[in-house]
Amino acid sequence: MNEDKASVSATTEAPVGAAVPAAAVPAPADNQDRRRGGDRGGNKGRGPRRGGPRRDDRQRSEFDQKTLSVRRVARVMAGGRRFNFSVAMVIGDRKGGVGVGTGKAGDTALAIDKALRDAKKNLIHLKLTKDMMLPHDVRAKYSASVVTIYPAKGTGLVAGSSVRTVLELAGVKDVTAKILSRSKNQLNNARAAIKALKTIAR
Repeated sequence: MNEDKASVSATTEAPVGAAVPAAAVPAPADNQDRRRGGDRGGNKGRGPRRGGPRRDDRQRSEFDQKTLSVRRVARVMAGGRRFNFSVAMVIGDRKGGVGVGTGKAGDTALAIDKALRDAKKNLIHLKLTKDMMLPHDVRAKYSASVVTIYPAKGTGLVAGSSVRTVLELAGVKDVTAKILSRSKNQLNNARAAIKALKTIAR
C-alpha cells in the first residue's frame, strides 16, 4: 500500500531540478513576439488608409487662385462675441477668364471654399487680341475705387495692388493699370478692375 502511494506521488510531482517536457509549456501567442503595429515595414491586418486619396491623385483645378485677404469678423451675441472668417479670392484660367468672390464661415477652409464657388459664379471671359492684349482703354469706378487700364505694347504687366492679381490671372499681357483713388481696400480695387474689364467681356 505504501509502495503504491509512493509511485503515485512520483508520477504527479516532478523534482525541483528536473526538465519540464515541451508539451507542458504553453506555446506563445503568435502576436506576442511581434511589435505593436504588425509586421515591420508592412501593413498586414490594417484597414484602408484614412484621409482619402493623396494630393497627387486628386484632379487639379482648371483655375489658378490667389487669396486677397482673410479677415476675422466678430459679431456680438447674447452669450458673448462670435467669430467668423471672411475671405476674398481671385481666380483665373490665364486665357481670358477671371472672377472675384467672397466667402464667410466659422472655419477658414470652409470660407475659402465658399469664396471659390462665388468667384466661379461671377466668372467673366474677356475678348482679347491675339497677343492677349486689351483692344482699347477701359475705366470703371466701384465704391471709392477708380481704376483705369490701357494697353501698352512692350511694357509687360504694369499694375499694383489687387488689380495686378486680376490682370495676371486673366492672362492679360502688355498692359498698364492705374488706381486713381486713394482707396487701399483690395477687394474694392479688384472689383473695380473686374467692372472695367466687363466692358470688353464676351
